[in-house]
Amino acid sequence: MTTKTNHTTPVLAIPAARAITAAGAALTLASTFLAWTWTAEFPGDLTVTGYPGGLQVLTLVGAAITLLFTLSGFGIKGLGWLTPGGTNSPVRLAALGVLGTMGFTFAAIAIELGGIVNLEPGAWIGLAGAIITVAASLGLPHDQDITDTTTPTPLERFLNSLRAPAPGRPKELPSWAEILIIVAAFGIGLYVVTYGIDTEYPELFVGYMIISGFAVTALFKAGLMARLSALTTKYRTIAVAAAFVAAAAFPFTQTTDQFTLIAVNILIFATVALGLNIVVGLAGLLDLGYVAFLGVGAYTAALVSGTTASAFGVQFPFWASVLTGAAVSLIFGVVIGAPTLRLRGDYLAIVTLGFGEIFRIAVGNLDGVSGPQITNGPNGVPNIPDLNFFGYNFGESHTVLGFELGSYANYYLLMLLAMILVVLVFSRAGSSRIGRAWVAIREDETAATAMGINGFRVKLIAFALGATLAGIAGTVQAHVQSTVVPEMYVFAGPVPPNSAFLLAAVILGGMGTISGPLIGATLLYMIPAKLQFLQDYQLLGFGLALILLMRFRPEGLIANRRAKLEYHETGQLDVPDETLTGTTSGTTKAGA
Repeated sequence: MTTKTNHTTPVLAIPAARAITAAGAALTLASTFLAWTWTAEFPGDLTVTGYPGGLQVLTLVGAAITLLFTLSGFGIKGLGWLTPGGTNSPVRLAALGVLGTMGFTFAAIAIELGGIVNLEPGAWIGLAGAIITVAASLGLPHDQDITDTTTPTPLERFLNSLRAPAPGRPKELPSWAEILIIVAAFGIGLYVVTYGIDTEYPELFVGYMIISGFAVTALFKAGLMARLSALTTKYRTIAVAAAFVAAAAFPFTQTTDQFTLIAVNILIFATVALGLNIVVGLAGLLDLGYVAFLGVGAYTAALVSGTTASAFGVQFPFWASVLTGAAVSLIFGVVIGAPTLRLRGDYLAIVTLGFGEIFRIAVGNLDGVSGPQITNGPNGVPNIPDLNFFGYNFGESHTVLGFELGSYANYYLLMLLAMILVVLVFSRAGSSRIGRAWVAIREDETAATAMGINGFRVKLIAFALGATLAGIAGTVQAHVQSTVVPEMYVFAGPVPPNSAFLLAAVILGGMGTISGPLIGATLLYMIPAKLQFLQDYQLLGFGLALILLMRFRPEGLIANRRAKLEYHETGQLDVPDETLTGTTSGTTKAGA
């Protein structure tokens, strides 16, 4: 019989590791107040002493978080609430984020300015401090033991050093204090997201992605996100209201429409991704042509918008345009779904891929030459007028609460209302009898059918509802872009939206959840928008991201409980211990 042993030895044996970690973090923090380069040619102006700028600010924030987590490990009174879960793994993760940001800044300055000779002593001090912090943090004890029958490898010990236990039950606080924590958390979230959207140059956005990725992971390991999740569950109504109020406050933080347009497109694509999540995440239907339903809604709204390029020459009011776009998308969903949803798996995926391509080719041929004059063919429908809703012109600036909102801010608030509608539909449908039938079909269609579920009818409802939600988003997209062309609705391409982008957003964020596709769509839109030089490699990036996701987090960034239990071992036996140790027949059944 092999005896299991616990391995708690740190990755590196370093005396006074916590004190050295704190000193390294403090050194890195202090370096941000020194000049990192001598010339202002590098974006962000890192030449000023005593006033951090650009990437220095991100490094300062990361170093401060690392220092706070480290001091919490000393047991200092008033800081214990920072680490209700893991104590040392958050320190290591935050330190790695600082080193990544510092290393990227170091390399970017050397490459863009022509060598490390352009680095001032402040940059060298910051890099040295970051290296010291990471090395010393590897000398801190593990938060969790490795229970195994063999001696773990150095890699296994390092990976285990990043794991953390779940936080214990928190101390009860007054209701007003818990609500205040929720409000403060969403306020901080609004500031962080706004900072990312408002980054003005690629170097700052890359640093933002590095430091925010490691910082958020550290907050999860520390148990703070679990505590916040428990509070939002307890005060669900207040949390939802706070989330949408924070989102609605975004355009009031902008002085121009430059970054508001990015936010509008993020909301459009996130709304479409949520609709696809009903089809893929809840019902388990692989749809590779979903962007066509977005195009149906956009073309419908364009043709009834009153533009001179429309073949019909009619102008519907906004509410009628939305209903028309949703209805036409619904009809297309039923017409396409009715003959194809009896297929399963790869066969259904191929049919939906074909539908997406047929739609793009068809609207490109309805030009009066290859077909009837409806869509102007490859030229599309241009000059779509701005929306006018009961005298409120979305194309004009308006003053609200003393703030001037531009045209894209108007469309942003409109899309936020559409997002609220889609989230409400998704949450209600997912928890309804139909939603439970979708999940049953997704898990095992044969077993669900044997239990009396009409699989074809249930799948057709999912297909039609997803198409309707995409059509609603398309009606707004047509007015935001002011033109629609067939090339906007392809399966895959360097510019979103496309079917591959939408499917990747759902899978990356987490299938079957509400927040997952929102986060996935935000990341997958912001990265190409901010890093223009990577647009030609977008599909390569999608592929690498999905491979890494399948390996390390197959349930997505935000996963529901079912997905966590499905993809990760929990140590729980499928058959209770008493059955295994009971009668012989029980043992025989367990092994069958």
